[in-house]
Amino acid sequence: MRGSDISQPTLFVTRTVDQFVPQNHPIRALRKLVDEALKDLNNLFNTIYSDNGRDSIPPERLIRASLLQVLYTIRSERQLVEQIEYNLLFRWFVGLEMQDKVWNHSTFSKNRDRLLKHEVFTHFFDSVLSMAKQRDLLSSEHFSVDGTLVDAWASQESFQRRDIKDDDDQGSAGRDFHGEKRSNATHVSRTDPDAELMRKSSGTASRLSYGVHNLIENRNGLVVGVATTSSASTTEREAAIDLLAEQPGEHRKTLAADKGYDTFDFIQGCRGLNITPHVAQNENRRGGSRIDERTTRHSGYYLSMIRRRLIEGTFGWAKQYGGLRRLMVRGKNKVSGQVTFIMAAYNLLRMRNLERNMAL
Repeated sequence: MRGSDISQPTLFVTRTVDQFVPQNHPIRALRKLVDEALKDLNNLFNTIYSDNGRDSIPPERLIRASLLQVLYTIRSERQLVEQIEYNLLFRWFVGLEMQDKVWNHSTFSKNRDRLLKHEVFTHFFDSVLSMAKQRDLLSSEHFSVDGTLVDAWASQESFQRRDIKDDDDQGSAGRDFHGEKRSNATHVSRTDPDAELMRKSSGTASRLSYGVHNLIENRNGLVVGVATTSSASTTEREAAIDLLAEQPGEHRKTLAADKGYDTFDFIQGCRGLNITPHVAQNENRRGGSRIDERTTRHSGYYLSMIRRRLIEGTFGWAKQYGGLRRLMVRGKNKVSGQVTFIMAAYNLLRMRNLERNMAL
């Protein structure tokens, strides 16, 4: 018989939010990893927050909510808070029950700025790496490095001459800058002064951007180092040397990279750190490649060339899903914190998938 389309409000519900989430849902395994990483940050949270005053949003819930924004490609804090209000899966992941009130989006943004100010996202990234090391998922000998450009949250019209005052008519929005010669030395963005004008390659347009540099280990492709730099002031090779210098241990390592790293200074810098550079040869460079048969004749060199492709997946996922293509924050410190957090989310996803595959 035909059922009746009649809705009757239920005053009492005897189910918890946890019971609405399927036991085999993949986000359950991710929640366990997140909670394990947050335990190491408890002492840090105690130092950030005062013992007196009104209770704020728990930092653990702020981080879980921020992870949802990255994992589900949610554009803004306003939309994130709206979805937490009615999405039971999101409520469960954050740690809210049905009767709990969801905070205002402006309150969420203000409280998350406190986490960025105290570099909580960097500590969270380190905590996730520590978990991966305990699970023997990291290689301490073989690495790959690469960099990319991400658009700053600033328009081309905001890139104006440094000698123009803010109240000057020539500095007003809507001016015609076409045909004007502009450079980072003479111009600065009024919206995001830390962003610099840069282009990825010849034939492409120059954009206000930041440089993002990743260092991964070659066993499972986990990100072990991340740096955000001014796109024009710091080259990919300089950032790579800084990331390599932070890696522990004095034993010999190998580093895979594309032909853009095939320069004399970079090769010498790697060898000075006791690192064998497995860099793709750039035969078109004046004077030829800096890598010769003493390196290329070994089978490990070709294995490094294969494994270094894993690093492209970190940038691809972060830009396609994690919001890295254009971050909705301004200033190098905030951009760096958000980039580090996105890479921590990537590592968590990667660890969940690795543990699932090992369990099969």
